[in-house]
Amino acid sequence: MLKHYQHFLTVQFAVDEINKDPHLLPNISLGYQLLNNFHESRLAVENSLMWLSGKGPTIPNYSCDGQHKSMVVIGGMSSTLSMTMATLLGLYKVPQLSYGSFDLLLSDEVQYPYIYQLGSRESTLHLAAIQLMLHFHWTWVGLVISDDLTGEQFSKHLKEEMAWNGLCLAFTERVSDKIKLEGDYMKFFYRILGPSSNVIFIYGSTDSLKIFSETLVYFALYGKLLVISASWDYSAYSSDEMMSNFHGTIIFSQFKRETPGFTDFLKSVHPQANPEDIFLKSFWEIVFNCILPEIKNLNKTHRQCEESLTFADVHPIYFDKTIMELSSNIYSGVYLLAHALHQMLQTEAKDLSELPAHPLLSWKLLHFLKCVNPVSGIKDDLCGDGPSMTAETYDILNFRSFRDKIWIEVKVGEVIPQEKVLRINEEDIDWPEDFPQIPTSICSVACDPGFRKQSLEGQPICCFDCTLCPDGKISNKTDAEQCMQCPEDHYPSKEKDRCLPKTVTYLAYEETLGMILASLAFCLSILTTFVLGVFVMHRDTPIVKANNRSLSYILLISLTLCFLSSLLFLGRPTPVTCILRQTTFAIVFTVAIASILAKTITVVLAFRATKPGSQLRRWLRPAVSHALIFICTLIQMCLCSIWLGTNPPFFEMDTHSEASFIVIQCNEGSLVTFYCVLGYMGFLALVSFTLAFLARNLPDTFNEAKYLTFSMMVFCSVWIAFLPAYQSTKGKAMVALEIFSIVVSSAGILICIFAPKCYVILLRADRNTLQILKNKASP
Repeated sequence: MLKHYQHFLTVQFAVDEINKDPHLLPNISLGYQLLNNFHESRLAVENSLMWLSGKGPTIPNYSCDGQHKSMVVIGGMSSTLSMTMATLLGLYKVPQLSYGSFDLLLSDEVQYPYIYQLGSRESTLHLAAIQLMLHFHWTWVGLVISDDLTGEQFSKHLKEEMAWNGLCLAFTERVSDKIKLEGDYMKFFYRILGPSSNVIFIYGSTDSLKIFSETLVYFALYGKLLVISASWDYSAYSSDEMMSNFHGTIIFSQFKRETPGFTDFLKSVHPQANPEDIFLKSFWEIVFNCILPEIKNLNKTHRQCEESLTFADVHPIYFDKTIMELSSNIYSGVYLLAHALHQMLQTEAKDLSELPAHPLLSWKLLHFLKCVNPVSGIKDDLCGDGPSMTAETYDILNFRSFRDKIWIEVKVGEVIPQEKVLRINEEDIDWPEDFPQIPTSICSVACDPGFRKQSLEGQPICCFDCTLCPDGKISNKTDAEQCMQCPEDHYPSKEKDRCLPKTVTYLAYEETLGMILASLAFCLSILTTFVLGVFVMHRDTPIVKANNRSLSYILLISLTLCFLSSLLFLGRPTPVTCILRQTTFAIVFTVAIASILAKTITVVLAFRATKPGSQLRRWLRPAVSHALIFICTLIQMCLCSIWLGTNPPFFEMDTHSEASFIVIQCNEGSLVTFYCVLGYMGFLALVSFTLAFLARNLPDTFNEAKYLTFSMMVFCSVWIAFLPAYQSTKGKAMVALEIFSIVVSSAGILICIFAPKCYVILLRADRNTLQILKNKASP
């Protein structure tokens, strides 16, 4: 793995800087010994034993190098390698600086007391992941973690934070050795591919996710976007051909810092300047695909390396010119070691010449490693468990794979988890080929405005149905949890996504319906006045006299007022008109019905008083009829007074009757009293109808009884139909219905009673004679 060669160059660079520093470890030079374990635990143990034994055979508990002054081991790119080496190095109390990702298992001071972790704690990585999910609206994601304490802790924190932000996990898969032992690669793969989430977060170290990496060699996660941490080196177990499967992967990497002088140091590194460095020689020949000139009998099929080649010519896929995350840990570790050693020597050996007398001081060094500030190098009296700093900022990288086995990682943004700050340039991101645009990863399609989310029983909160808001409510945002009630002066739009202001309305004269009703009432009142004029002009004719002309005058006047009273119901209501219109209508209608009642009684009594000396004749005088009308009207006026005195009609603005309108109307106040007033008129009409019906077969001279019967039948029919219709209508329709009932019932009385008489008076004057009436009256 060529890019790991930077780890060794970082050690060289840091050691050279320290040895040139006159204030840090004066008169002492640091050295190093490089052993390669090839990421194998067996070789890690063998190299550890070789280092402890010195040159020659690897003999346990025996050192062949009497001048062995090595103080510490920098190693453990993975926690597994660190644990393997610690089993041997710990026996000799040799501190081990582990520069890989921070692992909770290694922080166990009882089991691994001499391991010092240089990697930063990724305790805020789950917060960075949450910020990315929220930015791209990924609410339904999968999670693959290492089957260890670190993976479990990350999963726990991530789930808690996702719950707070309304996000859900589609699945959680743990990578363990059980997959390999049971040969369960395919089932494991399909458990990841099966769920509908398009985004998968992967957390773990290179070593802990080894089996997962091996699975990806055989199975590609098509249609999935991977979001990973830089602690997982996905290229460790992948061939060059397989790297294209990771195209578009999003990587969280701890913030890379520029190390001053490292670029200049690289310019000085060259195989000719470092002829003893066999690693540099191998690296040079591989990355430049050439052979160094000192090789004799050079094969003509291989070209010779040019002397002008430098690290600046190395492709980024082989070598990063800046200090990478792990290399940064190594750089910090070397300086930490130097400062700790400096403090230890000042404390343990006042004279630095005494150092050879203490060849094995490693067991004391760990204490000073924990007490030295890794940034400033100053001793801290409060010795802790080492720095293990928390990463405050993460770079967001995008992996891109190109043809000819070329791939790069491009920085597209950064995130500061604790401040909830995310800066990302979406245009710079190359998404996987399966996604032509930003991937979506949701369980349910978002609910548009006008709908609300309806949870599904037994399903996570991210899986839901969209339900249309009920009447009167709206939702003005996507994925609304609840619908909102519109204010009283507003109503929901047709789409139920916003509230619109209601229009103030009432039954106005200018409206078509109001115009028709007003014109009808006005015309009928004129017609009634005309009929009254005809009766007055022909008051001495037999037909007018025979039908009690004084009662006819009262009835015609009251009908005229009935028609005009309906106009009080039109126009914008006011508190005054609300009080006047119902009471006026009730009183004038009572006068009209009482007049009809008086006419009916007069007809009946006139028929029964034909015998000489009958006592009923005194009841036929006009004063009796007028008194009856007065008494009936007085009772209605008393009922109206009680109505006005207790709970009278009042002006109100009805915001509920019509969805999009505020209806200005009159509230009837006490409905009990209102219906008593209507009931009283109905009682008078029913009595009149009954008496007229009984007198319908009287001789033709008194044929007015038939007309009275028909008029009362029309009147009763209209108002009986009015009551249920009145209960079921609201707003302007209710007002129009009452006006219509007033006009129609009044017109029915006018036509049924007075149309035949006007016909005789105006068109058949020859029949309006006393002789004709006598002839009709004779048997």
